[in-house]
Amino acid sequence: MEFHMQVSLIMVLFVFGPTTIFSSSSVSSNGLSEIPFKLLDFAQKPQVFDWMLGIRRKIHENPELGYEEFETSKLVRAELDKMGIDYKYPIAVTGVVGFIGTGKPPFVAIRADMDALAMQEMVEWEHKSKVPGKMHACGHDAHVAMLLGGAKILKEHEKDLQGTVVLLFQPAEEGGAGAKKMIDGGALENVNAIFGLHVANHVPIAEVASRPGPFFAGSGFFEATISGKGGHAAIPQHAIDPILAASNVIVSLQHLVSREADPLESQVVTVGKFQGGDAFNVIPDSVRIGGTFRAFTRESLMQLKQRIKEVIMGQASVQRCSATVNFLEDEKPLSPPTINHKDLHEHFRNVAGDMLGIHRVKDHQPLMGSEDFAYYQEAIPGYFFLLGMADDKLGPLHMPHSPHFQINEDALPFGAALHASLAIRYLLELQQEVPLPAQEYHDEL
Repeated sequence: MEFHMQVSLIMVLFVFGPTTIFSSSSVSSNGLSEIPFKLLDFAQKPQVFDWMLGIRRKIHENPELGYEEFETSKLVRAELDKMGIDYKYPIAVTGVVGFIGTGKPPFVAIRADMDALAMQEMVEWEHKSKVPGKMHACGHDAHVAMLLGGAKILKEHEKDLQGTVVLLFQPAEEGGAGAKKMIDGGALENVNAIFGLHVANHVPIAEVASRPGPFFAGSGFFEATISGKGGHAAIPQHAIDPILAASNVIVSLQHLVSREADPLESQVVTVGKFQGGDAFNVIPDSVRIGGTFRAFTRESLMQLKQRIKEVIMGQASVQRCSATVNFLEDEKPLSPPTINHKDLHEHFRNVAGDMLGIHRVKDHQPLMGSEDFAYYQEAIPGYFFLLGMADDKLGPLHMPHSPHFQINEDALPFGAALHASLAIRYLLELQQEVPLPAQEYHDEL
């Protein structure tokens, strides 16, 4: 009876105003388990949901590419100003780092990416992209809205936070290594751990999916120019055919995975670009090819990088051609694999299970896609998960990076509440397990 009265009091206080329900000295394990459920209830309130919806749609209508997210960043800062949340700007050109809580240790970060893709939206709806050739086809508009939603929840109970939550609004996730520039700009200073999410078209709404250890592959890109000697197609003996050389290069590159990689270690080498020749009866002077390579360890990525260059140069030479290889490290830096911290996996399962029910927290197989959240995980413990948005009522949703990609906006409250719950519970549980001694830190606020 005493327990039920305590929980009821917690629920009443939470609904009607800011409380001390997050105090590490007063919340039992049962009280902690109530936090995610109640935060989801808050995020689903019409005024909060509609506010997130408006933000997401405004960003969707005005997509900006990596390091060009000036208006998106301006919108983020305007909303933080309205909530009275302190922040630093600019970091990594357009990035914003906000702070909620005491300004003192421990620090935990939650992150959203802001950039769109260079593609034309093919979905006809009221809030279609207004910018020709640019589209939010990967859900980053929803990610920003959900992180702002999480910020609203956290700000509502800021005085009860047992530490500091750092909000990372990051540019240029799509191949621009925005996370790396955020780190270089000091975004992770003092931070103990970081959480991030991505919407998933194949995971049901109100479910989440992830795994400990390697989750997303690391990736790199390459481009090569193979040069020969042009000539008439009818007299190939007087030419040096770069198309034949490039064809042999492509076949040989596939042997890197089939013959050189450990069969128990997943790797990919794909050539996605082949440009050469403009006529049926002319052998061109040169051919350009390009592609990507993926693996789940940095060592494997570096080995693939070395062998890709050797194969291209060697096979071109066999065909009497020359070759130059560019790994595009300035525009598309090598992205490390996304590796989830095992202890944070248990934290995620506990928090998400309390919010959604443990049967809606699914294990997910590793994916060969890449995510620059991995840069944060190389610096500090981090955890990345997929937020479901599939719903039979909507029919099949298209994959990310499709011009037909759509967001199930009903997922927004789940993402906002998970952001806030993961951060709040991390701070509380960290202090309950090991009371932090006095320590030196840089005052972020």
